[in-house]
Amino acid sequence: MLYREVGEFKTSYAQDSQTFPIKFDRYRYYFVILVGILFVPFVINDYWANAVFLPFLIYAIASLGLNILTGYCGQVSLGTGGFMAVGAYASYKLMTAFPDLNILIIVVLSGIITAIVGTLFGLPSLRIKGFYLAVATLAAQFFLIWLFNKVGWFYNYSATGMITSPDRSFGNFLITGPNATPASKYLFCFFFVFILAWIARNLTRGKIGRSWMAIRDMDIAAEIIGVNPLIAKLSAFAISSFYVGIAGALFFSVYLGAVEVTEAFSIQKSFIVLFMVIIGGLGSIFGSFAGAAFMVLLPVALKNLLVLQFGWSVDIAAHFEFIIIGGLIVFFLIVEPHGLAQLWNLLKQKLRIWPFPY
Repeated sequence: MLYREVGEFKTSYAQDSQTFPIKFDRYRYYFVILVGILFVPFVINDYWANAVFLPFLIYAIASLGLNILTGYCGQVSLGTGGFMAVGAYASYKLMTAFPDLNILIIVVLSGIITAIVGTLFGLPSLRIKGFYLAVATLAAQFFLIWLFNKVGWFYNYSATGMITSPDRSFGNFLITGPNATPASKYLFCFFFVFILAWIARNLTRGKIGRSWMAIRDMDIAAEIIGVNPLIAKLSAFAISSFYVGIAGALFFSVYLGAVEVTEAFSIQKSFIVLFMVIIGGLGSIFGSFAGAAFMVLLPVALKNLLVLQFGWSVDIAAHFEFIIIGGLIVFFLIVEPHGLAQLWNLLKQKLRIWPFPY
């Protein structure tokens, strides 16, 4: 009986259009934030940080970025891995060129640089769409990986071709490098997730978000009613690339610490983020988090269940992971295109009217 609107009266338009109109939803949201800030940093260890929390937070940012472009604006992109590489290499060059620059500023500048690159590769969206746009962004993926592999300036002419994150601090806390604590890395990523999710929520509910959804639903009709397709599409590419660039910078500097571009940002990375959006739900902020959580927790759960409990080989567990992900993608595309987010919304609607069946 807790999940009800009974007794909650809206006396203004702002109250009626708030993100969480039901008081129970707001309290649940505040509870999750407080647990993330006041509880998790004190109990987190290296295993939970590297296996669950850091990849979840970073992939959630990348999933938010791709969802803005694909879910809200309807522009297909298969170059997420390449744009994450842009953010990673931008952060590496900034850290090595400006040793005294704050790590927070470095990550934000990496996102801005990636936004500029993403806007350039988003220019074909003004003339092409659908399958042809997907091929164009796929070409951007391969071109960026080739560029970072062949031009030695990007990895400071290292003999191995790898880039390594130097130690950087935020205040008195070490954020990057092998000596950084799991709590400091977690809180740093949590800060970006909180801010970027709040910005994304407000953007998608405002004028620019409505213009994105108008382009997604029918671009010709949107242009007729006054939506500028150039501004709408390029802004979606820019903001999406900004999010993905920040995710790439955090993925390199905070999470891995050292990467080789072909292994860390291959086409597989683009598909992983795309699967998060499809499974979580297109055009949903919550879906971005749900898809990221599912894709991060599934390998961990299979490893603990099949390998550690049943004694199966790691290869068989990996094959089961592919089978489950492939089956879920087919299921959601056919049965529920809006993914886990829509299933969650249906469950909440059932709770709001229970025990009535309608």
